[in-house]
Amino acid sequence: MAGMSQLKDRLRADLTAAMKGRDEVRAGTLRMVLSAVTNAEVAGKVARELSDEDVVGVLSAEAKKRREAASAFADGGRTEMAEKELREAAVIADYLPAQLTDEEIAGIVSRAVEQTGAAGEGMRAMGKVMGVVQPQVKGRADGAAVAAEVKRQLGA
Repeated sequence: MAGMSQLKDRLRADLTAAMKGRDEVRAGTLRMVLSAVTNAEVAGKVARELSDEDVVGVLSAEAKKRREAASAFADGGRTEMAEKELREAAVIADYLPAQLTDEEIAGIVSRAVEQTGAAGEGMRAMGKVMGVVQPQVKGRADGAAVAAEVKRQLGA
């Protein structure tokens, strides 16, 4: 199939390797991730094959869930559960593009503010700026961090 995702194939191959190597954390995490990818493929009116970019989107969402759960468990004093979530997030991170640093995000946002001419518009320009920034950072930065930087630069 021409639209087949190479990333999805890699996830499947790594799952097999993890099962053979009895790496329970990696195998369990990859099973959950592949399940999330399958759910995304059958969501909506028509089942479809996800592209690598779509799979990265699913992986980003799964990684974010793990980070949020780890934070919640840590806040609740459940360190073992928090550590488990962080181990799963680390496995998922292996398949994501390198994450942008705060400085790189700030640079992308400032170029977008310049490009859109949003400098003096304040928060009204947030949507315009985010529209330019989002495609550049997709899968490489947390949306909340990007939004916070846009707000900061727009002076809110």
